[in-house]
Amino acid sequence: MTDFEDLEIGHEADIGSHTFTAEEIIAFARRWDPQPFHIDPEAAARSLLGGLCASGWHTACVWMRLNVEYGKRLAAEALAAGRQPPRFGPSPGISNLKWPRPVYVGDTISYRWRISGKRPLATRPQWGLVEHEALGVNQNGQPVLSFEGKFFMGRRLS
Repeated sequence: MTDFEDLEIGHEADIGSHTFTAEEIIAFARRWDPQPFHIDPEAAARSLLGGLCASGWHTACVWMRLNVEYGKRLAAEALAAGRQPPRFGPSPGISNLKWPRPVYVGDTISYRWRISGKRPLATRPQWGLVEHEALGVNQNGQPVLSFEGKFFMGRRLS
């Protein structure tokens, strides 16, 4: 996958996995989502969730980090093969963000995306708009994160 033209609808990518620790759950939440069930194990045990769990924003940030690292791997592979690396642009946004299950301490979440659509841009002919479905599942195969996103990708230079 180097250019927009190379992407096929239905293409899936496993972008990596991450195991959540109590220390990182608390550190992230203290800074960005300081609710008791994210920062205090005793309060979390008494909450609806029944235990310390990661902020949904934390699970989404890990998806983004792994996605950026995946893009860097694609670029390195392209350069090693003597090809131009893919050109990724910004995202115009996401929709339908869901956190169907909590992520508890020790959960390992596997992240992936699937291309669900694409179209060239008439106003910026050097770019295309790619639509994808993102997913995170825990070690039991249960979804913990999903959303639909879009990103700009460079078209083949002539």
